[in-house]
Amino acid sequence: MIEKIKRQLHSELERALKVQFSIEVPVIVEEPKRANQGDISVPVFPLVKAFSKPLVEVVDAVRSLILETSLNEYFESVDVFGGFINITLKKQKVASAVIADFMINSDNIGSCAFGKDKTICIDYSSPNIAKPFSIGHLRSTIIGHALGNILEKCGYKIIRINHLGDFGTQFGKIIYAYIHYGSEEAVKKNPIAELEKLYVLFHEKAKKDPELESKAREIFRDLEQNDPKYQSLWSWFREESLKEYMQVYKKLNVNFDSYDGEAFYNDKMKTVIDELKAKALLVQDEGAMIVDLGAELPPALIQKSDGSTLYITRDLAALFYRKATYDFHKCLYVVGNEQKLHFEQLKRVVGLMGYPYSEDIVHVNFGLVLQDGKKMSTRKGKTVKLIDVLDEAVSLSLDYIVEKNPDLPGKEEIAEKVGVSAIIFNDLKNYRGNDFEFNLQDMVNFFGQTGPYLQYTSVRINSILAQAEFQFTGKVDGSWFEKDHVYELMKTIGSYGEIIEKSALEYAPNLIAKYLLNLASLFNTLYGKDRILVEDIEEKQTKLHVLYMVRAILNDGMNLLGMQIIERM
Repeated sequence: MIEKIKRQLHSELERALKVQFSIEVPVIVEEPKRANQGDISVPVFPLVKAFSKPLVEVVDAVRSLILETSLNEYFESVDVFGGFINITLKKQKVASAVIADFMINSDNIGSCAFGKDKTICIDYSSPNIAKPFSIGHLRSTIIGHALGNILEKCGYKIIRINHLGDFGTQFGKIIYAYIHYGSEEAVKKNPIAELEKLYVLFHEKAKKDPELESKAREIFRDLEQNDPKYQSLWSWFREESLKEYMQVYKKLNVNFDSYDGEAFYNDKMKTVIDELKAKALLVQDEGAMIVDLGAELPPALIQKSDGSTLYITRDLAALFYRKATYDFHKCLYVVGNEQKLHFEQLKRVVGLMGYPYSEDIVHVNFGLVLQDGKKMSTRKGKTVKLIDVLDEAVSLSLDYIVEKNPDLPGKEEIAEKVGVSAIIFNDLKNYRGNDFEFNLQDMVNFFGQTGPYLQYTSVRINSILAQAEFQFTGKVDGSWFEKDHVYELMKTIGSYGEIIEKSALEYAPNLIAKYLLNLASLFNTLYGKDRILVEDIEEKQTKLHVLYMVRAILNDGMNLLGMQIIERM
């Protein structure tokens, strides 16, 4: 709400200054440098030079114009602190506006419409088939899913794409290993584990016989050319992989509109290569075909000397298909920091081809998952499976719930929601570009900066509201909002929409996560200071209105992040 007041003040003040001084100047409207100096601050120093008048004169003029705006009904005081004009707002007026705004938007709190009639494609998760769904795919899956929810909240149509890693030379290796060392029975019994074992075995054999690498490349080339035997094996491996991955997606409550992986674009890459040739962008280099990207970037390798394609070739085909099919406003790729160069090359190639939407390609980068400061991808030489980590989090959550409330009905289902949500929240509370430390014990803690803390706060409020049989009417006693800790909570409630908007524009779910932690903390402070279920009906109703809004926002925010809501704990 205060952000809304700031925006309106900014607009009205710029118009008024233009009328009075006949000069168009940018105005800054910000928060005061010190918390005890009001709610809004307008620095006047930048205006002095533009108007060529003394500071005192400009301050008086600006202060008078502020008092004449349509917002003056919100102003408790407008004070001068040197070169700053600071505004203190009327607490009850702001709180009433927050409640009124909540009532108007109660069906979709915090929503906005700047994405209306626009489509965003999000490419995320994208595990490699015939390999376990590892902890390494956690961040892409969780960040991509949350961003889809957040952008959808802002009016965008979201196309969720799981661009499976289902093509490439590694499939030549797996097929070769299966034909020479594998068995149908073993793969059927435990598909992913057996295929991974065959892949490892191939590399062990290839160390002694390097010729195997050439044979694997030949198989992949034949696979690209639709050899029926290899196509049949590839389809089987893909189908078995998806069955296992769907168990993880079900646990995370993640879904997609498309599972078209790299192989889907196999018959579309010739068109890309032909277009690059027609536009004189392809250059032969030691038998391979490249696009020269200038001095700033290494060349993009489009086709190997044996005629097989590469990752960037398939990404080009995928991008052009998505543009033709969905006419996207933006195409987001939720991929690790290490792929920065790849997406710079992709954008540059698309730009050289003459397509302006090269600027609509967005690499939503993220850091590593660490354990004891090291990349959490292997443990004693074995892949850390995400499903095992999720199950362990659920088990720890169940232990805690049994200890605290052994008679709780449905505790297994609740532990499932708490454990999985704990992992999701722990990831998203961190800025995506940074690495973060993975500590399961800390994640499932019901106190501190955790997902269970948010869920527990929501449950606590739910219990109070159920006990009081509360209904939201909007009728409140404003005197309670004069208390500083209550007003601080109301201001935070009123800023939810702005947080969502900023999170969407910056592709930063951590902003919502941090906001929810602050909201829960402010509520728990209030709960410790104020008795809620008091005798006075009007006072009780006022307090319950605030609790109702806090719970609604907590639940909505957790939903956006992909967490599960629980009613009791």
